[in-house]
Order: sequence, then C-alpha cells, then structure tokens
Amino acid sequence: MVTHLHPDHWDEKAIELLDKNIPVICPAAISEQISEFGFKNIISVKTSVTWENIHISTTEGQHGTGEIGEKMGLVNGFVFKTESKTIYIVGDSIWYEGIAAEISKHKPQHIVVAGGAATFVMGDPIIMTSDDIVRLCQYAPEASVLVTHLEAVSHCKEDRTFIQKKINENNLQDRCFILQDGEVYSFD
Repeated sequence: MVTHLHPDHWDEKAIELLDKNIPVICPAAISEQISEFGFKNIISVKTSVTWENIHISTTEGQHGTGEIGEKMGLVNGFVFKTESKTIYIVGDSIWYEGIAAEISKHKPQHIVVAGGAATFVMGDPIIMTSDDIVRLCQYAPEASVLVTHLEAVSHCKEDRTFIQKKINENNLQDRCFILQDGEVYSFD
C-alpha cells in the first residue's frame, strides 16, 4: 500500500528490493508513476475497489497548512473494510475536518495515524501532533488508535515519550498505542 510518493513512503531501496509482481495498492493519481518503476500488479483506487473480499476506499489528507501544505501536494489515506472490521489508515495528515468526516462516514474500529508533529524550519506541523491525536481519539471514542511514523523522519518535534505522556494524561492508554520500530500489531 502506497499513500503518496514522498521518499519516506516510496524510497529507492524499496523500489529496488520489492518483487515487481507484488500487489501495490495506491491512489489512481500515482498509479502511472508506480508502473514506471516496473511494478505490474497495481491496484489503482480512484474512489473505491474490492480486492480479495476487502472493500478499499481512498481518503484525502492534509499534509500541512498554508504554503507548505500546498507544496507537500496530494496525500491520501485508505479505509479497508471487511464484513467484520474497518481500518482507517489516515496517512500523512494533520487533524482537520476531513479526517472527522471520514471517521463519521466509515466508523472504523481501528485508526492508524502518522504522529510526531514533523515540522520544517518554518510553518506548522505536516503530520499529527499529540494534541491532534488526542482530538482524534475524542472524536472516535470507540476506536483503537495506532500511532506510527515517530522518529522515522528527522524533523519530528514530538517523540514517543512525549506523545505517550500526552496519551496517559488524557487517559487514552487503553486504546491509543504507540508502535515501536519493528513491532507487529494484530487487529483482533
């Protein structure tokens, strides 16, 4: 699954190592670019598609605000829905009304967010801050929330310890989890 083509999501080493026949799920807007790297089994999602009994929908994201948000370009997330589970992978986005609308529309049991408040020298964060994560948890009180992306890029202003403290302060530790590098999480 590829949400967008920034180098921390679609890097040269992965392109080199991945079998060109593996299924690659991506928004329709980037499918042609992915095919140019030799990938042959692209599942291009314009709005939604069903693949192996999983209904997959694309969602929009907001990768920052103002001029920086515009320069970051198009980013997407995905909702994966089976008969019994719905998982919303927000992708690289800040909290904004579009995320709330997707939660209201799809009612996911699980939500995966990019956290860490990544920020450039100037401007606002381009992914969720700890405050954004708390707002999301409050908006979706029945969902479990997984926080990823932390310390994956050098411009994250909030680390795991900082975000865990905010989670604990808001009594969300029973349903908001920070994944460690290499950790596997099962959506039971």
